[in-house]
Amino acid sequence: MQSEQFAAAAGISAELASRWLEPVTEAMERFSIIHPMDQAMFIAQTAHESEGFTTLTESFDYTPQALEQLFPAYFTPQQATALGRTAEQPAQQPQIAERLYGQRLGNLSPMEGWIYRGRGLIQVTGRDNYCRCASGIDLPLLSHPDLLASDTPAALSAAWYFASQGCLACSGDLEKVTEIINGGSNGLADRAVRLQTALTALQQV
Repeated sequence: MQSEQFAAAAGISAELASRWLEPVTEAMERFSIIHPMDQAMFIAQTAHESEGFTTLTESFDYTPQALEQLFPAYFTPQQATALGRTAEQPAQQPQIAERLYGQRLGNLSPMEGWIYRGRGLIQVTGRDNYCRCASGIDLPLLSHPDLLASDTPAALSAAWYFASQGCLACSGDLEKVTEIINGGSNGLADRAVRLQTALTALQQV
């Protein structure tokens, strides 16, 4: 795959394509994402999850209103007001992450919800997932979680997750792959457009 083809497949600029071509193609090769449909699906899903290959770390920059609307089980109105972004204060992102992920996903010690927040092209989240990913890509992620916010590990972690969680077994099934990656159908319409864009680009000779 050439840089121009990857840029078209991912719907990104030439500059971003030049940056990401090698990490993504090497990650796909390492985890046997080799058929055009699977490569198109991988590129589409990672492009959606990373906002077009621009975001590698989960943000918790929420307003109080967003916290209440998105996470009503985790924030009372008082907590949302105390932690959310307002004109008077920035969002208290470590505290927000801890409320969302603390004592879940293998996070047990204080602030592990923040330490093991989502990172990578398909955001790995939680101590348990960092541990599994560390074994899958052979990097010390538990002690150095920020590695997943750099390009090559970010791509490797996404390809590892894509392959190890069964996405290759449901090749072409957008809804099923999205459910595996996202846990539901969030952003399905955008993923569908991105998949068709990627397929069209990869089928070009």
